Amino acid sequence: MKEFVRVLAEIDEYGNKKPRVITLKGREYIIDRIIEVKNRASMKAGGVGERYTIRIGDNQTYLYCEFDKWYVELKG
Repeated sequence: MKEFVRVLAEIDEYGNKKPRVITLKGREYIIDRIIEVKNRASMKAGGVGERYTIRIGDNQTYLYCEFDKWYVELKG
């Protein structure tokens, strides 16, 4: 299931996006590290775009950017 999120990101002069903070259900999560960025499909939620493999604390997860909208896949 797609859960759209608010993202605070840096965008450089070439248009490269670097997400820094995610707001999910009113709670902010600081992205500690971007591990990988690839063009991928979301197998669980559907859709195609940039998939960011990110680390928040001890957790690794995926953040997607699809047509300038950001979302995460929720379990369920």
